[in-house]
Amino acid sequence: MKVAIYGQYYQNSTEPIIKDIFIFFNKNNVEMVIDLSFLKTLYEKGIIQKEYKTFSSHSELDSSFDMFISIGGDGTILRAATLVRKSGIPILGINAGRLGFLASVQKDNIAAFLQFIIEKKYTISPRTLLSLSSKSKIEGLKDINFAMNEITVSRKDTTSMITIETHLNGEYLNSYWADGLIVATPTGSTGYSMSCGGPILTPEVKSLVITPIAPHNLNARPLVIPDKTEIQLKVSGREEHCLVSLDSRIASIKNESVLIIKKTSFKINMVEIHEETFLKTLRNKLLWGEDKRN
Repeated sequence: MKVAIYGQYYQNSTEPIIKDIFIFFNKNNVEMVIDLSFLKTLYEKGIIQKEYKTFSSHSELDSSFDMFISIGGDGTILRAATLVRKSGIPILGINAGRLGFLASVQKDNIAAFLQFIIEKKYTISPRTLLSLSSKSKIEGLKDINFAMNEITVSRKDTTSMITIETHLNGEYLNSYWADGLIVATPTGSTGYSMSCGGPILTPEVKSLVITPIAPHNLNARPLVIPDKTEIQLKVSGREEHCLVSLDSRIASIKNESVLIIKKTSFKINMVEIHEETFLKTLRNKLLWGEDKRN
């Protein structure tokens, strides 16, 4: 078995996790190829001494890899998706953070869950992504023009609201007068969109969510639409620029820019272990069913 390993280092939370992972994989003769910058950190911290093969870009990841291991929180997995891209390599998230919906393996059960991986006792959950395009030049996004969670437009250099004129498949929907607008995938429905009052979608739902951020017109509600819909946004405001974000990547766009958002032709494959399903994660993270009387 051959795995790519990528992660973030936090001394108090990830060091024991990293050691457990390396011990387990070495014991089971799993070939590990480590992200170059992550490996340098591990050497500097004295966590490992052995030499490993490395990768530093998405072009070095191919079908010879059985899995991509992400160590950190949900943000780490979103960055991992920019490395995996169209390769189809399944991503397994090992949670070193707190409230996470993507990282399915918890730090208390690493060895047991990694044994499931060795024995191939897991399923693949394909996740929809969104692409962004515009006739206007968007500085800072380069070739990573897709998002796994959401694409968001928001105000930049002002406290004044912006107007987001929205069309769906060419038909006018609404002009949102708000701090911004979120277009979320089912994966992203438990992120920023949920914090702004949007609904939760299960990962297999073929839908997207449009959620306004602090709308001035209070009758503007989150809207669920088919994921094959092409969304056109025209953003205007008092300042010369607004912000657009693709997950954690942020860029500045000129006022009156027109953005096109639609589903990508490829998906990201997330590993789901039977003992840690999406519904179980919802119950645990959102404390559903908890009752102080009990």
